[in-house]
Amino acid sequence: MNPSPNEILATVLFVLAVLHTFSVKRFAHWAHQYPSGSIAENVLHFLAETEVVFGLWASLLFLGIACLEQSFEAATHYIHKLNFNESKFVLVVMVVAATRPVVTLAEKLLTGAANLLPIPKSIAFYVTALSCGPLIGSLITEPAAMTLLAIMLKRRYFDQGISRRCAYATLGLLFVNVSVGGTLTHFAAPPVLMVAHTWGWDTSFMVTHFGWRAVLSCITATLITAFVFRRELLSLEPVEGRSGHIPAWLTILHLVFLATVVYFAHHPEVLFGVLMLFLGMTQATQEYQDHLKLKEGLLVGFFLAGLVTLGNLQEYWLRPLISSLNGSTLYFGATALTAITDNAALTYLGSLVKNISPDLQYALVAGAVTGGGLTVIANAPNPAGVGILQTAKVFEGEGVSPVNLFLGALLPTTVAIVSFWLV
Repeated sequence: MNPSPNEILATVLFVLAVLHTFSVKRFAHWAHQYPSGSIAENVLHFLAETEVVFGLWASLLFLGIACLEQSFEAATHYIHKLNFNESKFVLVVMVVAATRPVVTLAEKLLTGAANLLPIPKSIAFYVTALSCGPLIGSLITEPAAMTLLAIMLKRRYFDQGISRRCAYATLGLLFVNVSVGGTLTHFAAPPVLMVAHTWGWDTSFMVTHFGWRAVLSCITATLITAFVFRRELLSLEPVEGRSGHIPAWLTILHLVFLATVVYFAHHPEVLFGVLMLFLGMTQATQEYQDHLKLKEGLLVGFFLAGLVTLGNLQEYWLRPLISSLNGSTLYFGATALTAITDNAALTYLGSLVKNISPDLQYALVAGAVTGGGLTVIANAPNPAGVGILQTAKVFEGEGVSPVNLFLGALLPTTVAIVSFWLV
């Protein structure tokens, strides 16, 4: 390795950003020590927002490159070379998917499926939502599935007085299941999308090599978690679905917009045109709409854009590391590396390695999706889930703790390891 000054700076800032991510709870604690509304309190609360972390450190990288190159033009040129399509797509799909008509329809479908189970409603919906919901992400994309599930779970469980232990176990389960649940197709999971064209993977390949393992992992992990917390889930009062009539034509129109967003996911110019039309439509039908998740979508997009900006210059050490691993070492190495870097970036770097065998291709991607729930930065949809759930009653005042999230994700991650590697 012979890293350039820009690469060394990017790695230092990337490490600081990761440490910052694991310290957001501390910043929130410090904020409470200052008078409400003071500049110090507001700044510390800002630094305690998980979604601003990587964007904040990425802005320092921009300034650092400008200083090292003695030119803002060089820093601007670096930004222009990056691909922010994923962050733009997540922003838009989060806004479109988090609307009342779409959420209501998803909740009705999951409730209908849950009613078929011969178990209490509070547990039945929990099992259905966290096992079947993530698998739907293979059709509507993982970010959309994460958004829908986070909204439903927040209202039914996270705002209903569950313990923090149960909350973090559920959050970890949600993140891991969404990460593996999008692998039934070749276009829904970001780490799969990065390699599908290069390696010739289609939906048929994904179903036969990944799909059945994803179903096994999601169902098994959900059943184990539900069994562990069965008494707590039984103590909750059943929460009914959203009330109020929504015209069928409006729901269909929302689904058309959602399908259009997914179809044009990699064409941001078209994507934002669709978003403008969608905003106009929601304004005209505001009597059937809730508050749009524009702020949350922008924060999540900012987070992912910062991750791309910092992560792009980590290739000098990630690529040779991936090239040096093989078999089980590559699988477990990818699972571990995913905890500290975006799994889509990891698989993309792997796709650049020449003459990688089919077995190693599987090991890399399987490891990347297995570890996709360990941290907020592990998988692109995770910041969307945190953005919605961190305001829940159970996390009130402190937000989501990265350490507790990691611990909560260990059980479903272990189940995913068994499903994707040991079975």
